Amino acid sequence: MLLKTIQEFPIGYSKVSYKHKTYGVTRTDFNNGSSIKIYAEELGGTDFISLNYYITSRQELLKPCEMPIDKIIHFLKNHSAAHED
Repeated sequence: MLLKTIQEFPIGYSKVSYKHKTYGVTRTDFNNGSSIKIYAEELGGTDFISLNYYITSRQELLKPCEMPIDKIIHFLKNHSAAHED
């Protein structure tokens, strides 16, 4: 379920809304898509989201980067398309 949500971010840079704020999101794929890095930064603010997602032959692993996993999951489940002004 999380993999599908993560793959909905386009590769490269995009913008999303989260908690009524705009975030710039960078998605980078490695190893033919078996490793995915997401970094989202609140534009004009200090909040950020950083994660790596690994797909192996046995399992899928979500690895937050220096933040609680709950924060990552909340962001993934609650972001939406950014509204352009």
